[in-house]
Amino acid sequence: MKRLLRSLAHAGLAAAAFCTATAAHAAGYPDKPIRLVVPFDAGSVTDLLARITATELGAALGQSVVVENRSGAGGNIGAGYVAQAPADGYTLLLGPASTNAINPSLYSNLRFDPMKDFTPITNVASVTNVLVVHPDVPARSVQELIALLGKSHQYAYASGGAGGSQHLAGEMFKTMSKTDVLHVPYKGGGAALSDLLSNRVQMMFCNLPVCLPHIKSGKLIALGVTSKKRSELLPEVPTVAESGLPDYEVDGWFGLFAPAGTPAEVIERLNGEMQKILSTPKVREQLLAQGATADPRSAEDFARFVQAEHDKWAEVIRAAKITVE
Repeated sequence: MKRLLRSLAHAGLAAAAFCTATAAHAAGYPDKPIRLVVPFDAGSVTDLLARITATELGAALGQSVVVENRSGAGGNIGAGYVAQAPADGYTLLLGPASTNAINPSLYSNLRFDPMKDFTPITNVASVTNVLVVHPDVPARSVQELIALLGKSHQYAYASGGAGGSQHLAGEMFKTMSKTDVLHVPYKGGGAALSDLLSNRVQMMFCNLPVCLPHIKSGKLIALGVTSKKRSELLPEVPTVAESGLPDYEVDGWFGLFAPAGTPAEVIERLNGEMQKILSTPKVREQLLAQGATADPRSAEDFARFVQAEHDKWAEVIRAAKITVE
């Protein structure tokens, strides 16, 4: 009995020492530069948003926040790197919906679990897609397009690749509108947009910042934005939801994540600083220039949001029988 009591006492002391060390570590955080990993190439939307975040967060924390691009495998290389990094708050991920909510249902060979291996900190920004058609398509509203697709099977929609937000937005549209339109995946959004502009494909759920110049010039016709609310960049264009598909909502989002097990005090510090950063007019304007809307959330609310997004897209992926090797 005495030996057991001694063992329990030692275990308690060890646990107390660990908690004390953790608290001390968090209290001094950060005392060195932080790496912010982007799982896509430089110049991507994720990269541009990360660089705005890094500049402002570094100033707020008094330490450099260095953007590090680790692209490949649909974002899984960079995300996997952060998932396996030390849980000390010095390696963070700027992860979009694809890496942290969609890919778990899309890839069967991931070496990490995006839903278990990260601690959500906050959402940074949301970017809507917009349903656009070539001007030769005889439809000027979502309802007209649905009627047209119900009569003809000669139309196709483009995406930047199988399993991406553009593809899944199209599959959700097909399911909810009870239409059948051919999906044509490309190796990137640029090639998809090029064929849309030349009318080789007729429609696309395009990232708004990318297609906005072509909408303004009349080379593409915007029928509806995929977000819950209208976009500040196209206030005259209705949402798809208000155009006859009331439950339709697709938002591209970009959140800040830490490896699972990162001390709660560190998560709270990062969330608090990001809340302040994302509420400033300066940063909101910077994000809007990229077609993004600041969307800060508490860590708890963001975790619930990520889980809901995972569940939604898992159902879409199962229904459409989408697989990615």
